[in-house]
Amino acid sequence: MKKRLYFFQVLIVLVLGLQSTQAQEVYLDSINAKIGKETFTYSDTLKLDFYSSEKGVVPNRPLLILVHGGGFSGGKRDNFLESGFSEAMAKRGYAVASMSYSLRKGKSFGCDCPSTEKIETFKSVSADVLKATRFLIGKSAKLNFDKNKIILVGSSAGAEAVLNTAFLQYHPDFKKLPYGDIKFAGVVSFAGAVLNADYIVKNNAVPTLLFHGKKDKLVPFGTAPHHHCIASAAGYLMLDGSRTIAERLKVLNTSCTLVYDPNGSHDWANLPYAQVDLISEFILQNVLNGKLIQSHVRMSHKN
Repeated sequence: MKKRLYFFQVLIVLVLGLQSTQAQEVYLDSINAKIGKETFTYSDTLKLDFYSSEKGVVPNRPLLILVHGGGFSGGKRDNFLESGFSEAMAKRGYAVASMSYSLRKGKSFGCDCPSTEKIETFKSVSADVLKATRFLIGKSAKLNFDKNKIILVGSSAGAEAVLNTAFLQYHPDFKKLPYGDIKFAGVVSFAGAVLNADYIVKNNAVPTLLFHGKKDKLVPFGTAPHHHCIASAAGYLMLDGSRTIAERLKVLNTSCTLVYDPNGSHDWANLPYAQVDLISEFILQNVLNGKLIQSHVRMSHKN
């Protein structure tokens, strides 16, 4: 009787191990499956596109929420870069939602835009990210993803949005936003910055993957004014970029990978859309497997 019980215990362990290995392979390798897209209105007229494999869905899969770039005045959730990335990640087994948000259409977000307006814009888009997240959580059972494994991904303005949303809930200008019990599992930023990295604390520090060009003249790589505006400009606003965020997360003993291009500019807002393998590996190891990895990776746009 004891031998039979031991046999079944071993069998269960082997089956669970096999399922875990298969799930991990899905997150790393592209599966041969058709990707479906369903569009939802998550708030007023704001929409999001939900991408998912139509077969072979892994139970308790993570959800990626993608926030597009465009200087907070343009860009679309379904441009070819955003759509291609969403489909590629869905083919690896992730659930993916690419969202729209309120835009400052026809308005500058440069040095002539008052810093107070910039902060209000940051807050507005973070509020939209939280609304979209809340909407998706409400459909987590139907859409078949784990609401505790939500990873924010953003490019340029979208990267600023996801970093501010993930890390500024204790900031005086952000603490009244509808966070509720929302907790993010990770962040992936393409040429982004946060309003103040000092508000990244143990309670909100999550595994973070940062892409940035060191010669970015719009969003600072380290700590510098937004758009490198002069101090007398209306739009002068200090931001903490990828290097500063990475340094802060290192102090907090949190996983962080900084991918930097010594000669790169703001083109690193778009180049990471092609880095699906690297992003998948980061999420698997740092978010899903919980490994503590802190690294800097030098990369060229010619790679």
